Amino acid sequence: MLEENYTVPIFLKTGIRPVKPKISVVICTHNPKMHYLSRVLDALKRQTLAVEEWELLLVDNVSDLDWYAEVDMSWHPNHSYIREEQLGVIHARLRGMKEFSADLLVFVDDDNLIYPDYLETALRISYNYPQLGVWGGQSIAEFEEAPPEWTKPYWVWLAIREFDHDRISTTFSSQVHVITAGGCYRRNVADAYLDLATRDHRRALLGRKGSRLLCREDIDLCYSAYDVGLGVGLFTSLKLKHLMPPNRLSEDYLIRLVSSDKYSELLLLYIRGEMEKIKYWKHLFRVALFPIPWLLEPTAWMMSSRDRRFRFNER
Repeated sequence: MLEENYTVPIFLKTGIRPVKPKISVVICTHNPKMHYLSRVLDALKRQTLAVEEWELLLVDNVSDLDWYAEVDMSWHPNHSYIREEQLGVIHARLRGMKEFSADLLVFVDDDNLIYPDYLETALRISYNYPQLGVWGGQSIAEFEEAPPEWTKPYWVWLAIREFDHDRISTTFSSQVHVITAGGCYRRNVADAYLDLATRDHRRALLGRKGSRLLCREDIDLCYSAYDVGLGVGLFTSLKLKHLMPPNRLSEDYLIRLVSSDKYSELLLLYIRGEMEKIKYWKHLFRVALFPIPWLLEPTAWMMSSRDRRFRFNER
């Protein structure tokens, strides 16, 4: 007897086995804003790539509410709902990596509106640039409220990026790294990262988890491309809108974000065995001996109080 929530595979009804999808789109979400998620799905519905050529996986990461009951997925013939019980975006993404079936994986966050040609462009890049294992594009902010002018220097930490020329790198470069929102990953890169994360559970420390704002798992994924002998690329033709609520523009949130990024950078280098390359003794000395660290840095005297708070993570 079938379980109540079991869905009969379409090929058992029609006698036609589905063709392997060319792209797997994975959305990881935790207590999603439903008006955001609705727009995310509408953007996917408008893709120029035929819906039969890609699959859609929604990974629910321990949400409190049964939000999926409110979502109409009947428009997509090859969609799946997956519940990941371990909290943390890294666990949700790893679950997506275990479940996807195509040769190309595209992560779409629950606040990303990908442009209509996004999947078609991502697929074309996979054919035209076989030397790349990971690629992404532009993330253009759509603010609910007009952001304060002083926040602009910190937008990069909000996964906002716009650029005017393509970039490709075969060795690590801080100028060529792909954020996970809209990131495209070949199967061998995803498999390599999944293997690393399975063998080394320290990687679970990276990435958002509840109110914790650690990150850098996107850079770890880029490293995984280099690990398998492939490069990383950024393309102007790949575009998405990043929906931005007002609370992400508060001074407290941005300071936490910048501080968490600095910590995550050291954590990733430690996990990857590269900590010895970092000259961090000066920082440790400053923190240990001086309650006001910026007193040791002459340029700090010319900073505004807000800039000092960001520079030295003061709250």
